[in-house]
Amino acid sequence: MDINSLIEHYGYAALVVGSMAEGETITLLGGVVAHQGLLKFPLVVISVALGGMIGDQLLYLVGRRFGGTLLARFKKHQKKITKAQKLINRHPYLFVIGSRFMYGFRIIGPILIGASHLPPKIFLPLNIVGALIWAILFTSLGYVGGEVIAPWLHTLNQHVKHWIWLVIVVALVWLARYWFKRRESKEDD
Repeated sequence: MDINSLIEHYGYAALVVGSMAEGETITLLGGVVAHQGLLKFPLVVISVALGGMIGDQLLYLVGRRFGGTLLARFKKHQKKITKAQKLINRHPYLFVIGSRFMYGFRIIGPILIGASHLPPKIFLPLNIVGALIWAILFTSLGYVGGEVIAPWLHTLNQHVKHWIWLVIVVALVWLARYWFKRRESKEDD
């Protein structure tokens, strides 16, 4: 089974799972793959929006249930947490949609929102809207990026193309590992 066949069979599921955990990189790659014609653009958008929405919904629920306990562990950042919670209470619509785009708030944002006790009837529709905007934007960027790199990819030898994908996957795994280690060390501080 070649890589194209794997992408065609499992690509949408991989996009949902990947966008639950990480987000932008997976979404950009989904756009590139849609440009290559292996997946359909609208289904890529729906898949990554669904994954992003599910991930944020789960983090929101964690924040509603365990937010006070979790946030109490970050005594050093209490001023920032308080400031963010005031922002959530003043501008819930902008914060819920915007936290998806704020650097450093991808994971903590939904937890803060849940801990602020924003009602689910407000969070859920805003989460859906934010996920759709985010998915359309980043999938489109990946699609345009696919336009730029597609001619280059088609001229490469098939073996070289596999090596490039292998290097990209290894680099992504290494970056994810580095990010998790860095996040753990920051939480320990």
